[in-house]
Amino acid sequence: MKLFRLLIWPLSFLYGIAMLIRNLLFNFSVLSKTEFKEVTLIGVGNLSAGGTGKTPHIEYLINLLHPHYKVATLSRGYGRKTTGFQQAATTSTASEIGDEPKQFRNRFPIEIPVAVDANRVNGVKQLIQNFPFLDVVLLDDVFQHRSIKPGLQILLTDYAALFYKDYMLPTGYLREPKSGMKRADIIVVSKTPDFFSPLERKRIIQEIKLKPHQKIYFSKIVYGNLMPIENKLDKKVLSLSTFTETNYSVVLLTGIANSKPLEYFLKDKVAALLPMRFSDHHEFKTAEILELKEVYETIKNDKKIIITTEKDAMRLQNPILADYLAELPIYYLPIEVAFQDQDAIGFNQQINNYVRTHRFNCNIYKTENK
Repeated sequence: MKLFRLLIWPLSFLYGIAMLIRNLLFNFSVLSKTEFKEVTLIGVGNLSAGGTGKTPHIEYLINLLHPHYKVATLSRGYGRKTTGFQQAATTSTASEIGDEPKQFRNRFPIEIPVAVDANRVNGVKQLIQNFPFLDVVLLDDVFQHRSIKPGLQILLTDYAALFYKDYMLPTGYLREPKSGMKRADIIVVSKTPDFFSPLERKRIIQEIKLKPHQKIYFSKIVYGNLMPIENKLDKKVLSLSTFTETNYSVVLLTGIANSKPLEYFLKDKVAALLPMRFSDHHEFKTAEILELKEVYETIKNDKKIIITTEKDAMRLQNPILADYLAELPIYYLPIEVAFQDQDAIGFNQQINNYVRTHRFNCNIYKTENK
């Protein structure tokens, strides 16, 4: 593996130079950036290719802001078969809007607009046109989309794969040089362990080398109760405590960027764990569900179930797969974000202060431009 990385390093070097030049062209306004004065934009992204937990952090922001402001989300809609601007309806499928926006639509009430557009500038314009009283747009995976300029940029980095230890694609997973972190206003180290020492926190802060304008917070994943996928007629929820006590054998079906944290969480709670891993945003085929059934049926333990992620469940809600899945006890394990120690207080306060101040300025702008 080390030899292979060494051989492809020149490609990473060239890609890094190209991205560095691109960033410089934006920095010196050779390439244009669009700002929106009539709505507050908050970007959530990363330097690496997936797996940092953008979706649950967007959901955390929705829960934080929705009680007080009119909030919308805008994503690219990765893996969808449609193009252009699409606004998610309750009946929208993952193939129409993408699995992550589908998850937003399933989790939150319809008064929170969920939209997709590869062209983020056009997407924001459409949202403003359709919802003129909108206060905040949360931009999902926007850090490299420099043609739009959020007023507040949140950069996520996975605790197990910190950006400053990584390399440029294809040798590593970085989408752009590490220097891109300077554009972030907030850095969140995600997926930290439950037991996270002050010394480890101090070490990471020292190694990241924050700029004067930057704040850093540390978050972790909290797992919820097991939920039956929508295709199931039996809608009984399986509590996490009951699941842990029962000593199930589990087939774990995943099509996400990094399934290792989930596997680690489950491994000491089950009698046996059989992972079936697919690539991120994988579109499951009938043959793969039949293979899943075969693996499930080979398990000797009477207490056995299939577990998947909430994002994967969005793609499994496919009418073509419904009859096959109806025969299987398949659940998804929802996740949420929580912050370490007192970080939630500082994070929430910074977000609320920014939105409150920027919303006041937006209202002045709207009044002056009526």
